[in-house]
Amino acid sequence: MRTAEPGGAGWGGRRRRMRRGDIRNAILLALGDGPANGYEVMGRLEQRSGGIWRPSPGSVYPTLQMLEDEGLVRSSTHESSRTFELTEQGVGAAEAASAEGSGRAPWDQDDGSDSRLRTLRHAIGQTHMAAKQVAHAGNPEQLDRAIEIVQRARKELYQILAED
Repeated sequence: MRTAEPGGAGWGGRRRRMRRGDIRNAILLALGDGPANGYEVMGRLEQRSGGIWRPSPGSVYPTLQMLEDEGLVRSSTHESSRTFELTEQGVGAAEAASAEGSGRAPWDQDDGSDSRLRTLRHAIGQTHMAAKQVAHAGNPEQLDRAIEIVQRARKELYQILAED
């Protein structure tokens, strides 16, 4: 049976944490899509990553505050929700980060793990996003079919491990 390296990026090891610059650049890029509150920023990052990365409120909100303190982001309150948007200087910072390569998405950066493992995690994230869409918009028959597909996939994955 093949397992993830101890302490590695696989499910058997510790989860990889993003560096402070990663979340900073990711938020700048996410706000490039338009104004958003903190949870919308987290949702954009989850969607962009195919579901494999969703930073916690404990990392997003302090970073948004830091970006606001730096003059890269401004906030406004609408109906008790705080919305953030890039300032002119923030647009420039997002473009500069993207142009120099440091604006690459954290989930696209090479973390030293096997590319097959990254591909599997990405496929799982995409499947998760598709299942969320079926759960949100599907009718009862579609939900039943989706449940069958996911349960069949789980069983087939365990069968792979049983082959060893």
